[in-house]
Amino acid sequence: MTLRPILIHPDPRLKAKADPVAEFDRDLAALADDMLETMYDAPGIGLAAPQLGILKRVLVMDCVKEENATPEPMVLINPTVIEASEDLNVYEEGCLSIPEQYAEVERPAVVKVEWTDLAGKQVQQEFDGLWATCVQHEIDHLNGKLFIDYLKPLKRQMITRKMQKLKRELAREAKNGRS
Repeated sequence: MTLRPILIHPDPRLKAKADPVAEFDRDLAALADDMLETMYDAPGIGLAAPQLGILKRVLVMDCVKEENATPEPMVLINPTVIEASEDLNVYEEGCLSIPEQYAEVERPAVVKVEWTDLAGKQVQQEFDGLWATCVQHEIDHLNGKLFIDYLKPLKRQMITRKMQKLKRELAREAKNGRS
């Protein structure tokens, strides 16, 4: 398993629609392992392949946050929301590609999702609470959408400017580290 760098917004790869996965092979399993390791290390509760610059429809998530609780890592390949409740929930969302920025986003409270697992088997499951928010957030990534796209333009621009500044600072640090 390998920790992989997470792209920081703005990056055009975060706005691109990911391609469906067709081959269920060792490379896909290795990618899923790397994604889970990267997500846990970040730390985060979800990660989509486009956040690593890989435009494939793969996401991982684990919304178990209690200390000493057993992790419940999930790998969803080619996921699709097939049902969504009319009831809505508001969660304060964040994103590993938009570090230390949070905003309230309204989404369906319950969703039924269909996906393929690593063995190539079709799976369906209903999610609610934080799990529902997380799976919708990660599926958005696969469609080139970020949580800030749900915000008013001024707030979205403010967060984008902060991320541009962060990227400049990180580039400067990397350059100075090599000198």
